[in-house]
Amino acid sequence: MNISQLLQRSAQVFGDRPAVLAGAQLLHDYRQLTARVVALAGHLRGSCGVRPGERVAIFSANCPEYLEALHAIHWCGAVSVPVNYKLHARELAHVLADSGARVLCVSAALQADALAAGAEAALLQVLGDAAWQRAAQGQPLAMQERTPDDLASLFYTSGTTGRPKGVMQTHRNLLAMTMAYFTDVDDVHPDDAMVYAAPMSHGAGLYNYAHMLRGARHVVPASGGFDPAELVRLAADVGRLSLFAAPTMVHRLVEHVRATRGDGSGFKTIVYGGGPMYVDDLRRAMDTMGQKFVQIYGQGECPMTITALAREHLADTAHPCWERRIASVGVAHACVEVRVADADDRPVPTGELGEVLVRGDTVMAGYWNNAEASAQTLRGGWLHTGDVGSLDEHGFLTLRDRSKDVIISGGSNIYPREVEEVLLLHPRVREVAVVGQRDADWGEVVVAFLVAEGGEVPDAELDAELDTLCLDHIARFKRPKAYRWVPALPKNSYGKVLKTELRACL
Repeated sequence: MNISQLLQRSAQVFGDRPAVLAGAQLLHDYRQLTARVVALAGHLRGSCGVRPGERVAIFSANCPEYLEALHAIHWCGAVSVPVNYKLHARELAHVLADSGARVLCVSAALQADALAAGAEAALLQVLGDAAWQRAAQGQPLAMQERTPDDLASLFYTSGTTGRPKGVMQTHRNLLAMTMAYFTDVDDVHPDDAMVYAAPMSHGAGLYNYAHMLRGARHVVPASGGFDPAELVRLAADVGRLSLFAAPTMVHRLVEHVRATRGDGSGFKTIVYGGGPMYVDDLRRAMDTMGQKFVQIYGQGECPMTITALAREHLADTAHPCWERRIASVGVAHACVEVRVADADDRPVPTGELGEVLVRGDTVMAGYWNNAEASAQTLRGGWLHTGDVGSLDEHGFLTLRDRSKDVIISGGSNIYPREVEEVLLLHPRVREVAVVGQRDADWGEVVVAFLVAEGGEVPDAELDAELDTLCLDHIARFKRPKAYRWVPALPKNSYGKVLKTELRACL
């Protein structure tokens, strides 16, 4: 099955329903959207030579054409490679080379970055330009058949080595994820609207499939991103908005509504995930906006579907375990099994800490061209998440730590070793350890602890040089917000840096 059958079905059954909106302005109904997708798929096949199974990357900020590109790629049987548009050109170059992307769909503002990453100008398809609009009126292509276990998408997620790995998501994975939305997150009605305030290359974009299936509306804000005031206006003008947001976005939205005494009644559902939601912030959010919240916990390796904390659990304040439950990430999605295991992969008793393991139809097929990492992560038939948590007697999972030391800032994952390796390129840096510091706006920010060569006392000029070094090698959002120079890093008897001690200094 091809995941784009969901779009085809809605075009047949709900053709006249509004499909895509730019802000509050209607652009296409489902019949028109599908006609454009089918023609663009024909263009990818006929003009670009894309064959089933080949990879097509999308490097773009949020825009209405993003949905067209994504579904055209699937429709022609190709594999989508959604790329974080904030990546540095060197990081983009790795994704393009590793995936072997035949074509890159890019927004006009990012063409220069794509060319700097080594993309061939002849293979660029610029979303929304004149050539794109002509292609959207071109010859249609019949949907290409795919099996459930054929690859649908490559999602690149950084690993602890700092080297991004391509998560292989199949059509089965995406379909199971879509069905799990209805069973564990929310039902979708035709007059609902999914608003893409968070990047469409990540979790927000994955929720398009559930809304496509039900013939609901898809709203891309005029800003192309997250702006609390804009979202409140859209909620009033469009109505029944649902969105996926990082906890930091929820915090900013709630504070805006409180500060302006805004009307949040136009929001239907706010799904949060991608980082820790602190209990006090959650209470404040529910007090301000009501019972509109659902939490999900997932990874690229099991997209959006490890556990969910439903709105009925959040609303059940009379339950004796309510305080504990709202600090959890909920219970296993209906399509997966979740267990907590020890170092030998044996289940641990209720309440004890261990690594979170998952298996089910949403778990990835493996890592692209990386059999060793695939075998290690999927050993024994279970996805090893690298997260540490505990299960209570009712099946609620509470995360205690992230064993991979990932920093989640504004909903984006930042892996310390990647930043550390860049900082160590500077000749005046002898040692470095990167940790996350809690931040009210971003959830966490990056802080680097450094030891200088020769015991020198660094100055502000060196901090500026490190900033420049980071900007030359990694995305801006991964750059440390603070540099802490110390005489030595705390270490255990094995020479391992004790990051828990560093975090205690923040």
